[in-house]
Amino acid sequence: MTSATRQPEIPAPTVPPRLIATDLDGTLLRDDKTVSPRTVAALAAAEEAGIEVFFVTGRPARWMDVVSDHVHGHGLAICGNGAAVVDLHGGPGAHRFVKVRELARENALDAIRLLREAAPGTVYAVEQTYGFHQEPEYPKLHMEVPDTVAPAEKLLAPDGATVGEPVLKILAHHPRIDPDDFLTAARIAVGDRATVTRSSPSALLEISGPGVSKASTLALSCAERGISHEEVVAFGDMPNDLEMLTWAGRSYAMGNAHPDVLAAASGRTIANNDDGVAVVIERLVEQRRQQSRRP
Repeated sequence: MTSATRQPEIPAPTVPPRLIATDLDGTLLRDDKTVSPRTVAALAAAEEAGIEVFFVTGRPARWMDVVSDHVHGHGLAICGNGAAVVDLHGGPGAHRFVKVRELARENALDAIRLLREAAPGTVYAVEQTYGFHQEPEYPKLHMEVPDTVAPAEKLLAPDGATVGEPVLKILAHHPRIDPDDFLTAARIAVGDRATVTRSSPSALLEISGPGVSKASTLALSCAERGISHEEVVAFGDMPNDLEMLTWAGRSYAMGNAHPDVLAAASGRTIANNDDGVAVVIERLVEQRRQQSRRP
C-alpha cells in the first residue's frame, strides 16, 4: 500500500460528470467504517448539483446501514460486487432488491470443486439475497452469524439449505496462501465458470456469476438512465474495483489502494482516512458551478 500523504492527481476535465460510482470499504468509508462529516456534505453537494451517486460495493445488502442515511434521489446501491441492485430507501432491515444477477448452483459447485483441487485447505461460505451459510472451518471474519453450518456441497444440493433463494456469491478463504497468489490460482482453475475477485486484505475470494462485476452492473444501471461511461467518475481501492475503474470515463485510486488499482486508475486521490473521495467530489462540484456561471 502507498503513503496516505500523497496529494491528489486530478485528470483534466473532459465530459461533465453525471454519475459518481464509489466503493465503500477502504474508499468512501474511513477505517473505522464511518462516513466523515466532510464526505456526507460532499455527497449531498453532488446530488444537489445534479450528479447522481451510486454506492458500488462488495458488501451484502444487510451491511448497507452504514450509508442508508446518506442516499439521495434514486436511493439505489450495487451490492455483492454487482450481484444485486438494492433500493436503500426502506431503511435498515427493509432493503428491496431491484435486480439480482445470481450465481447458478451448477457453476458454484464447479468452482468449489476446481478450487478445492487447485488450493487444498480452502473453506467456503454461501452468500444469498438474505441468507448466509458456511462450512464449519470458515473463520468468523466479520462476526457473521450463519443461518446454516455444513459442507458447501451439501448447502448447494437440491435439498440443501440454500434452496428457494438466489445465490449471489461464494466466499472462499484460505488460511495460508498469499492473497494475490490465491486470486491468480483461482482464476486459472475456475476459468469462465464464474467471476473471481477479492476485496479483503486476507486470502478471501469472492466468486460471482460469469460476467458479473461492479462494472457490468453499473453499465446496466447507467444505460437505463441514458448515461454513458464517459459521464461516470469512479473511486476504488481493491482488485474488485478494477473493471469499474477502467470502464468509467474518469477514475480515482485511493492513496491506500492496491498496486494494481493505482496502476489502472486514470487519477489518484488521497487515502480514505483523509476523505480522498470528498476532496475530488468537492472539485467536481465547483467545476460544475463555474461552468453554470459562464455565459
